[in-house]
Amino acid sequence: MNFQELKSIIEGLLFLAGEEGLSLKQLAEVTEQRQEVVSDALLDMKSSFERAGRGLQIVQIAGNYQLATLPEHAPYFERLAYSPSRSTLSQAALETLSIIAYRQPITRVEIEEIRGVKSERAIHSLVNKDLIEEVGRAEAIGRPILYGTTKAFLDYFGLASLKDLPDLADFESAEELEEETQLLFQRLEEQQLTFDDVNQDFVAKEEESPGENPDDMEPGNL
Repeated sequence: MNFQELKSIIEGLLFLAGEEGLSLKQLAEVTEQRQEVVSDALLDMKSSFERAGRGLQIVQIAGNYQLATLPEHAPYFERLAYSPSRSTLSQAALETLSIIAYRQPITRVEIEEIRGVKSERAIHSLVNKDLIEEVGRAEAIGRPILYGTTKAFLDYFGLASLKDLPDLADFESAEELEEETQLLFQRLEEQQLTFDDVNQDFVAKEEESPGENPDDMEPGNL
C-alpha cells in the first residue's frame, strides 16, 4: 500500500478503536507495516489535521493513539449532550447501563460479549450524560478502559448506594438481558427523574439565594 492509503487505514482503525485507542505495535501488526513507517504516518496525520483545521486530532494517552475532539470545542459537545432531544436513554443505553451497574468495573469488550452487539455509541452516550465514567484500566493486553457508574447515576435513580439496586437474575443471553433490563427500569420507574428534571433542579439550586430556606422549596424540586 502507498503512504496515503496507510494514513487512511490508520484513521479508520483509530475511529473504530474509540477511547481505548491502539498502540504503535497494534497499528503496525494490523497494517502489516514496520513501526517506523506507522510512526511517520501518525506524525504526518497530526500535522495535516492541524493544517486543515480539522475538528479531530490524534493524541497519545497511556501509550495508545486515539482520535479525539479539540478541547476548545467542548462547550458545543456539552450543549448537544444535555439538549432536550438527548435527554432520554435508548434501549441500547439502558441495557449497557444495566450491565455496568451490576458487573462493574467492566470493559467495553466484556459489555459487548454480554449484549452480543457493538456498544461504543451507547457507552459514549452514558459518559456524556455523566451516568458512567472511567474507573481504571484492566490488566490485559492494550489496558482497556474499565467503566463504572457515577454518583449522578445514584442520584438519577434515587439510590443511596449500589446496594439499593434491585436483585436481578444473571443475564447470559440477549433475550434475558432485555427482559431483566425492562424489569430493572420498571422497578426504578417511580424514583426515576428525567434529565430535564435534573437540569431544572440544578438551575433552581444555582439561582437560590443564600438566605432562602430549603424547607420552602417545592417538593417537585427536591
